Amino acid sequence: MPLSKRLFDLTIALLLITLLMPLLLVLSVVLLVAEGRPIFYVGERMASPTRSFKQIKFRTMRVGTDKVGGVTGGDKARAISPLHRILRRTRADELPQLINVLKGDMSLVGPRPPMRSYVDAYPEIYGEVLKCRPGITGLATLRFHQHEEWLLGQCRTHRETEAVYRRRCIPRKARLDLIYQRRQSLWLDIVLVAQTAGKPFWRTKGRNDFPLDQPVAKAEASPASGPVQGIPHPAE
Repeated sequence: MPLSKRLFDLTIALLLITLLMPLLLVLSVVLLVAEGRPIFYVGERMASPTRSFKQIKFRTMRVGTDKVGGVTGGDKARAISPLHRILRRTRADELPQLINVLKGDMSLVGPRPPMRSYVDAYPEIYGEVLKCRPGITGLATLRFHQHEEWLLGQCRTHRETEAVYRRRCIPRKARLDLIYQRRQSLWLDIVLVAQTAGKPFWRTKGRNDFPLDQPVAKAEASPASGPVQGIPHPAE
């Protein structure tokens, strides 16, 4: 990781933790009273194809739901309370990951850290994607996250959720992550962090959130639109 990117991460993370500490304390108390313990969810994520770390988030599902494994879709909707939905919608549940940034597990900007099961299943994809340190936000997060939520929200079983995520989400997110990787710069990180800060105020319907620009739109038009730099689509 370039020194300028690491210094940017540390500076912004320390600033945000200082400014947002009252909000973090309020959210912790509200979650403790309304939802009970534990307040935080700590799950294994991959920083590289061979190195894992413990990602910290505010818990936004009933205790034990994570035992099912995989990503969250409509099959887990009943495990998410109205308060949890607010945290997810505003991305406030992601704020504790600033600790991961300070520790060096994550960057502010980069690909979202995947679960070990997906990295093991698709080593060709994540071998390329995880050449960048995982981030709290990124190009794929801003351009595809809401559409991903909409896609997975239509699923009613764990098997269906997994199939849709593997077939329709992983390849698309990888394309966007590789676009960021090729264009990575400190200025781009600043732009993406600023857009992330403003996103809760201009959120649109998930199904219309992607694509937002013409070049990516053409690349993402169909699951069969072809590989990205030799990376094949994962099998359903």
